[in-house]
Amino acid sequence: MILAEADILNARILIVDDQLINVQSLEQLLTAVGYTDVTSTTDPRQVCALHYKHRYDLILLDLQMPEMDGFEVMEELKTNITDSYLPVIVLTAQPEHKLRALQTGAKDFLSKPFDLVEIKTRINNMLEVRLLYKKLEDYSRSLEATVAERTAALRESEARFRSLTELASDWYWEQDDTGRFTKISGPVLDMLGVDVEAGNVDASRIAGWDATEHAQLHARIAARQPFIDFAFSRTAPDGSQRHYRVSGEPMFDQSSQFIGYRGIGVECAPMVHSNESLKAITR
Repeated sequence: MILAEADILNARILIVDDQLINVQSLEQLLTAVGYTDVTSTTDPRQVCALHYKHRYDLILLDLQMPEMDGFEVMEELKTNITDSYLPVIVLTAQPEHKLRALQTGAKDFLSKPFDLVEIKTRINNMLEVRLLYKKLEDYSRSLEATVAERTAALRESEARFRSLTELASDWYWEQDDTGRFTKISGPVLDMLGVDVEAGNVDASRIAGWDATEHAQLHARIAARQPFIDFAFSRTAPDGSQRHYRVSGEPMFDQSSQFIGYRGIGVECAPMVHSNESLKAITR
């Protein structure tokens, strides 16, 4: 991220000092350097409301003030402003206050009496960090919004996919890498004897499956191969033969690790032999 000089010079700056002469001196120095948006107050009790309204990029804050000192102002800012970065440079003539100010939340300090070179350097550096921090926050919010938007679009796409697969088939299914069903939709209890409500079911334990057909299907799954219209049959509890076709594809995560299968299935009418068909037609 790159900042233009204009970004720094157009930053919003608030000067807080109960001594008007100090305020005027700082205003003149900053204006002479080229800063265009400098405001001030001699009443520290107004700082929190002003910052809430204007969201200053930098607050130059005197520590020694009547009624409310700079330490109290910083505590109030931290309590009432939802800003994880407190953009404060404290103004002090007492070296012993510097450490406490930094511990309270100040990011830097300016010593009184003011030195023009020090003011220019520290304020410029502080604003550069602050504005880059804001750009990073904006980028993070934009990225989060993009991710949320794409996630919503993906969920909508998955919902449409599931809806279409359910319309085009009798059931939709997903299995994990151990062969246990993790998602099933459709009348699978009646067709396959799979009780979804009872929890995950191991596909290899569905009662009545033809052993040879099951072994063939299991071999394809073990080889991580997709399959289309694989035909298999099952003997229902009433002794009738049920015939199905199932299609599936392997699923992989972002690191190309196998995580299971998903697919669709349909129940098929039993094939009628040609001689039986002929008899039916000539009757």
